[in-house]
Amino acid sequence: MPDVHLIALHTVNGAHERGERFAGLIDAADAYLANGIVERIAGAGGSVAAIVEPALDGAEIDDDQIVNLGRINAKIAAGVVAAVDAAAAPVLLGGTCSHLIGMVAGFQQAYGPDARIGLLWLDAHGDFNTPRTSYSGMLGGMPVAVTAGLCFPVWRELAGQRAPLPTNRIVMVDVRNLDDREEVLIRATDVTVARFGDDFDPAPVDTAIDRLAADCDWIYVHVDADILDASLQPNHPTAEPNGPDLQTVIHVLDHAFATGKACGFGVVSVNPHGDKGLVSLQSGTEMVVAGTKAWLTNRERGV
Repeated sequence: MPDVHLIALHTVNGAHERGERFAGLIDAADAYLANGIVERIAGAGGSVAAIVEPALDGAEIDDDQIVNLGRINAKIAAGVVAAVDAAAAPVLLGGTCSHLIGMVAGFQQAYGPDARIGLLWLDAHGDFNTPRTSYSGMLGGMPVAVTAGLCFPVWRELAGQRAPLPTNRIVMVDVRNLDDREEVLIRATDVTVARFGDDFDPAPVDTAIDRLAADCDWIYVHVDADILDASLQPNHPTAEPNGPDLQTVIHVLDHAFATGKACGFGVVSVNPHGDKGLVSLQSGTEMVVAGTKAWLTNRERGV
């Protein structure tokens, strides 16, 4: 099977942030590694050939958080390019949805300006707010809008994403909790919102993935762990009830990777801290391992 390059993040905005809000998320990659994620991937048939740990040094940290986000995402993009150049599978380990831009930037740089890159977004939220639609102003609720070129161009351009991602190449899965103004904005674009059927029947999602694959050369598969029901991500900063179980999400990943169009994979926003941290870490690990196994298996088969 092809090698895996883990892009392990220990930051949210690139600065030395600490405190109750970020501590769990920035420690997720270390928790994965300490709990044997490399061995689990090996047991699934993969081989971790490199662990890249993007970070800003003191001289690179700016007073402007958007600048920091752009710069840390540029480091992520460099890790993606190195993985693609080595014919390895880049897997984002840890981090948050704010690091989507670096992954997309890396694939644009690796595959060239004419490559039709798509985004499969598995999340309880759309993260499609802009400063004009957001009620909270939380930057973590804006990354898909940023990568689509709707706000914060400095964030996107510093990351090295030269062209906004066309909205007709974005499929959002589940997004069961959208702000009203955010949903209006999504519906005004060509973004596809794919929701599960009765009893979490994945058929409508599978159909949307097939359409995306037909329109793209490559697809980045991005998972925010809060797509899972809150019982499986109990201490996620934005945990949501009434979500799918692991088996359902893994089915979606299997279907996505079976298209043969996947170019990258990430599972973000896992919080290993606290009494319920182990539950979150375990379900996050299951998604990382199952998704990586499905991806590498299909790559090996030449699908």
